[in-house]
Amino acid sequence: MRAAVVRKTGGPEAVEVLEVPLPEPGPFEVRIKVAAAALNPADAAVWAGFFSPLEEVDHTGLGLDAAGTIDAVGVGVSLKVGTPVIVFDAPVLRPTKAQAEYVVTDLNSIAPAPDGMDLTLAATIPLNAMTASLALDQLPLRPRDTLLVTGAAGAVGGYAVELARTRGVRIVAQGRPEDEEFLRGLGATWFVSRDEELSEAVRRFVPEGVDGVLDAAALGAPALAAVRDGGIFVSVRADVLPEPQRGVAVRLTTAGPEATRLSYLSALAEVGVLTPRVAQIYPLSQAAEAHAQLARGGQRGRIVLVP
Repeated sequence: MRAAVVRKTGGPEAVEVLEVPLPEPGPFEVRIKVAAAALNPADAAVWAGFFSPLEEVDHTGLGLDAAGTIDAVGVGVSLKVGTPVIVFDAPVLRPTKAQAEYVVTDLNSIAPAPDGMDLTLAATIPLNAMTASLALDQLPLRPRDTLLVTGAAGAVGGYAVELARTRGVRIVAQGRPEDEEFLRGLGATWFVSRDEELSEAVRRFVPEGVDGVLDAAALGAPALAAVRDGGIFVSVRADVLPEPQRGVAVRLTTAGPEATRLSYLSALAEVGVLTPRVAQIYPLSQAAEAHAQLARGGQRGRIVLVP
């Protein structure tokens, strides 16, 4: 089968598509014929050598999100071949991962795909929706409490706005000026432009500061400054965690496989509570070009590879 891999540290040009052996599922594992796989910033961290020196292995695969159909099952699996699923292929530095024609993963890493949804869209759900959901769980906000979401038009931020809306939270969404209408449509109560000084802009609407921040844009200290004394700050990146101050709790969210939560998020997407977005579609053969586009940034939605 073909798989997108990296054999040496570099830029997106380090991404190659290789012929590799077809993986076989072990006990309590399934093999999925991939219909689509999404690209995420974590993929860029792999080819940039952030996780580990790539020179220590022959190659490592790319991709944490995918959607497809079950192609083969291991011992102990009762799911039927042909079942549409979404996949959160979380472990990094494996020889092949989700950006491939097939991927093998365990039962805790899959969930039923949203019924009736194109699998290209469904592939963009797992990592980002899981991250947003877990981050909100670290922000025990009650109805009418206030939440700032930075980078709210991005993949994590957009899902966070939609999930927070279901909890009755009042949301300050930060984004580009042209994102305002879109973010209000997702459920934002207020909008602030990323061109404004953040704390000052937020306090126009919430003078004492918001109860919590989900810092999806990894702004760090400027986002912390918008939180009230004793509030909560949650980031999705460890390298930009600010020092706690004014009694504000500073927390980090990392997403991992969790089939029950992934199934719940898939169900929310099925009924329209979550809005998957695809920015561009590339064939797997053009994986390097797709990763170069990821590196350029600026997309609203995820870049997706299709085998």
